[in-house]
Amino acid sequence: MRDDDNRPAAPNFTQACIFMFGVNLTWILMVIWVVWGLLAVAATGWLVNQLITRIDAARQ
Repeated sequence: MRDDDNRPAAPNFTQACIFMFGVNLTWILMVIWVVWGLLAVAATGWLVNQLITRIDAARQ
């Protein structure tokens, strides 16, 4: 096992993670819309918003 101090820095994948979260959220909401309708999509969107708000409040 090597223990070198000259390793390159790890890449920052934050933007890719945010973009893929949006892509995955979009197709999941489309599937919910097709299967259960627009009301289920609205309820899921509201729940996701509440979850993000709680995470933000906990981090501050």
